[in-house]
Amino acid sequence: MEAARIVRVKEPLEIQTLETPKPRGSQVLIKVQSAGVCHSDIHLWEGGYEGLAGQFMKTTDRGVKYPLTPGHEVAGIVDSMGEDVEGFVKDEKVLVFPWIGEGLCPACRIGEENLCDKPRSLGVYHDGGYAEYLLVPSYKYLVRLGDMDTDTGAPLSCAALTAYGAVKNTHLKPNDNVVIVGTGGLGLMAIQLAKAVTGARIIAMDIDDEKLKIAKQNGADFTVNSKNQDATKSIMELTDNLGADAVIDFVNASKTVETDMQILRRRARVVLVGLFGGALQLNLVSMPTRAYKIIGSYTGSLTDMIELVSLTKRGIIKPVVSNRFKLSEATTALTMLKEGKITGRGIINP
Repeated sequence: MEAARIVRVKEPLEIQTLETPKPRGSQVLIKVQSAGVCHSDIHLWEGGYEGLAGQFMKTTDRGVKYPLTPGHEVAGIVDSMGEDVEGFVKDEKVLVFPWIGEGLCPACRIGEENLCDKPRSLGVYHDGGYAEYLLVPSYKYLVRLGDMDTDTGAPLSCAALTAYGAVKNTHLKPNDNVVIVGTGGLGLMAIQLAKAVTGARIIAMDIDDEKLKIAKQNGADFTVNSKNQDATKSIMELTDNLGADAVIDFVNASKTVETDMQILRRRARVVLVGLFGGALQLNLVSMPTRAYKIIGSYTGSLTDMIELVSLTKRGIIKPVVSNRFKLSEATTALTMLKEGKITGRGIINP
């Protein structure tokens, strides 16, 4: 089989011919039809991300090993199965849950493998979906897609799942105001989910008018271009000078979070999702006196993903897929995403 692999960080991915895995036991071999291109793939490609005081945090220090086939948003069809697999048939269309844990930590014990102490995520710690085939360690990580298109299904395992987890962390009510910072693939999905699940009033913030236009089409009630407007002033005016009840930041850079902290209502929650990096100086007195909550939000559970598949099948949400690439164009896909040239989700079709 062919796979697009990160052999050396910051260099173009190499198309390599690898032996096609043979599933055993509860394993399932998936013929990949759609693999989403995610910002975290860029961090793997670059070998890390910016941490405190500009310090570069290496992916290898987190246990990532190269060469690596990235790609954790994977949808395809069942090609072959180990002898212990039950409930699935050949050529069945499925979505893969990639956030696999080691099974024994407290998070894994309660079904939150996405927060495992020793993660074994596909496309991060094990070879992923930028390939013709993907070996899934157990059939329990597969969810049937039915008639759903795999390009639509693939982003549900990360972009939508991460957005869903973030929206759940806000505990929004219908009369609340929420600011969603960054209206790329994750931000657009969060807008749809917040509209469908919470009924809150949504203010989308970005620096790109075209992305903000699409955000409005996806359910944002108001948009703010923080490049051309005084974002703090605009959002305070939109919230009757009380501030937002919640902020979900899909950028999570020093500059955006500084703005987040200026637009908060008392009791508000700031949910930080993006991996842009940097540092933040906090006014410590305001934390208890205004009862803010700062929450780090990673991704969601298998149960959350099953819920998302249901929401999508019923037409309540629909991932925005804007670009499609061949396997040989994996480097181009990552470059375009890094340069902000992909509005919704980019998909690789091996």
